[in-house]
Amino acid sequence: MTTTALPRTYQVITYGCQMNVHDSERIAGLLEDAGYTPQVEGEQADVVVFNTCAVRENADNRLYGNLGHLAPVKAGHPGMQIAVGGCMAQKDRDVIVRKAPWVDVVFGTHNVGKLPVLLERARVEQEAQVEIVEALEAFPSALPTRRESPYSAWVSISVGCNNTCTFCIVPQLRGKETDRRPGDILAEIRALVDEGVQEITLLGQNVNSYGVEFGDRFAFGKLLRACGEVDGLERVRFTSPHPAAFSDDVIAAMAETPNVMPSLHMPLQSGSDAVLRAMRRSYRSTKYLGIIDRVRAAMPDAAITTDIIVGFPGETEADFAETLRVVEASRFSAAFTFQYSIRPGTPAATMPDQVPKQVVQERYERLVDLVGDLAWQENQKLVGREVEVMFAAGEGRKDAATERLSGRARDNRLVHVSIPEGTERPRPGDLGTVEISYAAPHHLVADGGVANLRRTRGGDAWDARHTPRKRLIGLGLPKRVGAAG
Repeated sequence: MTTTALPRTYQVITYGCQMNVHDSERIAGLLEDAGYTPQVEGEQADVVVFNTCAVRENADNRLYGNLGHLAPVKAGHPGMQIAVGGCMAQKDRDVIVRKAPWVDVVFGTHNVGKLPVLLERARVEQEAQVEIVEALEAFPSALPTRRESPYSAWVSISVGCNNTCTFCIVPQLRGKETDRRPGDILAEIRALVDEGVQEITLLGQNVNSYGVEFGDRFAFGKLLRACGEVDGLERVRFTSPHPAAFSDDVIAAMAETPNVMPSLHMPLQSGSDAVLRAMRRSYRSTKYLGIIDRVRAAMPDAAITTDIIVGFPGETEADFAETLRVVEASRFSAAFTFQYSIRPGTPAATMPDQVPKQVVQERYERLVDLVGDLAWQENQKLVGREVEVMFAAGEGRKDAATERLSGRARDNRLVHVSIPEGTERPRPGDLGTVEISYAAPHHLVADGGVANLRRTRGGDAWDARHTPRKRLIGLGLPKRVGAAG
C-alpha cells in the first residue's frame, strides 16, 4: 500500500509597509506555485517566512525575538525551515545567520523569486543559504501572487527610490527607482478586475515621481485618468506621494476621475523647515500646506493623512512647535506618528544633538493628543451625512451586541455599520450607503443599517473563495480556490 506525502505548509509573517504586504502576497504565491499549502490554523507550519522591515529599530528587536522563540519549536519539528527576507535581510545579510544559526534561508528585496529554490537547496545541502543580489532581477509583478482579498489588490507601479532622506535606509535596500510601463500596469489592473477585484491601490516609494525613468513627468496623472477608463474598477487609491513632486495635474486627475478616491496620504515628517532641511526633504512647510489647500479646493471632502517623525536629531522645542502648527492647519483625518530611532547606515545616525528619549516621548504624546483631537473634530462633521461604504473582511470589528460590520468610506475612513436583524447582510466587497450616526477619533458608526445595498462582483469573488470545499467539489469546480491571485 502506497501513501501520498502531505504537501508542506507555510506561514508568512510580515513587518512594515504596504510594499512589504504586497511582497508577502508574492512570497505566498511563489510557495503555492511550488506545491506548498497555507498553514492550517492551530498547527505549526513546515516553513515560516519573515518578510522584514528595516525602517525602525523595533523591527530588529521583533525579528530576533521571534526567531529566538522559534528555535525550540524548530528543534521539536524535524524538517521545519525558517526563511528571512525583505529589507532587514538585504541590510544584515550574514548577521542574521550568525545571530540565529537555525535560520535556513536569507534572501533580499531583489530576489524574492528565488525563495522556493533556496529552501530546497537548504534542505538538500543541510546548510543555510544566504543569497542577496544588489539589483532587481525582474519586476516583481511578474511573480505569482496569492492575494488575501479577492476584491481589493495592490498594484506596484515602481520600486526603489531616488531620494536621499537622511533618516531613511530604503534607497540602499530597494535601489534606484524602476518604473513599469503604463501598458503593463493597466493590463495587470484589467486582469485583476476580470477576477473580481474592484479596488486597487497603486504602490511606489514615491508614486507621483512615476515616469522619471522614461522621461514623462505627467505620467502619474495620466495613469490615474487611465484607471478611470477601466470598466468594473470601482475605487482607485495610491500611496505614497512625495510633497516635492506633487503637481497640480495630479490634483486635477484625482478630482476629475470618478473612481479615484478623495483620500490622500502624504508624508509631512516635520513642520519645521530647519528639520526638513536636515532630513534632506526637498520641500518646506509652506509648499506642503499649499498642496493641501489646492487638494481641498478641488475636493472639499478629501480626507488627508500623513506620517510624522518626532525627535529628529537637532529638533528643538521651537521646531516641534512648528510641527504642531502645520498639523493644526492641515487638520489630518489621521497621522502615523513615529519617535525617531537611529538606523545604522543613515546620515542621521551620526548627527549631533540626538534628542533625549524622555523629551521625544513627551513631544510624541502631545502630538498624538493633537492629532486625535483634530481627527475627532473632522469626523464629527460627518454625523448625519450619507457615505458609501465598501464592506471588508478583517477590517475593524464585528460587534456581537449590535451586529456591526465594518468597511471603508470613499475617503478611506473606517465605518462600523449596524445590520438590523432580518435585513440582508453585506458580504466583504459589497457596497452600500449608510448615514453616520456617531463619530469617534478613529472611526465612524452608522446605526441605521444599509440603504441601497449593492451586491458586487467583488462580493461574488469572496463567496467563491469561501464556499465550503465539499460544495465546490459537487459543483465540479476546482478544489483549490483563490490559491493564487
